[in-house]
Amino acid sequence: MSGRFPQGLPRLEPAGLDGWMVRLFDAIDEGNMPWLTALVRECETAFGDRLVDLVPSYTTLLVVFDPLRLSAGEARKQLVELLQRLQPDEEAADAPVKELPVWYDASVGPELSRLAELAGMSLDEVVACHSERSYRVFALGFAPGFAFMGSVDPRIEAPRLDTPRRRVPAGSVAVAGRQTAAYPTVTPGGWNLIGRTPAVLFDRDREGFSLLQVGDRVRFVPIERNEFERLGGDTRAMEEGS
Repeated sequence: MSGRFPQGLPRLEPAGLDGWMVRLFDAIDEGNMPWLTALVRECETAFGDRLVDLVPSYTTLLVVFDPLRLSAGEARKQLVELLQRLQPDEEAADAPVKELPVWYDASVGPELSRLAELAGMSLDEVVACHSERSYRVFALGFAPGFAFMGSVDPRIEAPRLDTPRRRVPAGSVAVAGRQTAAYPTVTPGGWNLIGRTPAVLFDRDREGFSLLQVGDRVRFVPIERNEFERLGGDTRAMEEGS
C-alpha cells in the first residue's frame, strides 16, 4: 500500500474477542473518507452474515464479527486480504450534497454573537462563513443520529462552552473547534449554538434511522423564520439557564 497510507498504516488492533479496529490513518482529513467507505463496502461483502457491526470514524473502522462463526484469526486474515486490494470509493468522494435548512438567529443560536466577536466578523459574515461550504460526516456518536462534521472555516473555530448546557433543543446547529453538528434530540451539550434546523435528524421509522450517514456531504442552507416555521421548526427561544 506504499504511497496510499502513511508509514506503518493500516494497522489491525484487537478490540475484544469479537472485533478488530482497522486504523487506516492517524490524522483527520476529508480525504480519508473514500478509503473508509470502500472498506465498509468490502467488509459487508466479504463477511456477509458473519458480520455483526461496522463502526466507521475519523480514521478507523471497528469491525465486529460473530465469534461463533468466525475466529479472530480468520477475521484478521480476511481483513488483511481486503486491505491489500483496497481502492478508494470514488463515488463517495463525489457524493451528492445533502442540504439542511437552518434558521440562524440569536434566539435559537445564542453563541452566534460569540463566534462573531471571536472572529471579528458581523453576524451575517459568520452565517455566510458557516453555510458557504460543504461538510463531510466523519462519525456518528454521542447521541443517536448525532453527526460530527468538518471542517469549519478556521475563522469561526471556537472552543466548547466552559459549562455545558443541561438541555439543548433538538435541531440546534452548533460549532465546536473545527467541527459542526446538529443535535438530533434534546440532550445536554457544550457546543456553540448558532441556529436551528427543522429537519428530523433521527427517526426510528426511517431506514437507517439517521438522516446523515458517515461519508455524506452536507451543506447548511440559511432560511428565514417564516420558512423555518412552515417546515415545522420550533421557534421557541432557548430557556434561561438551560
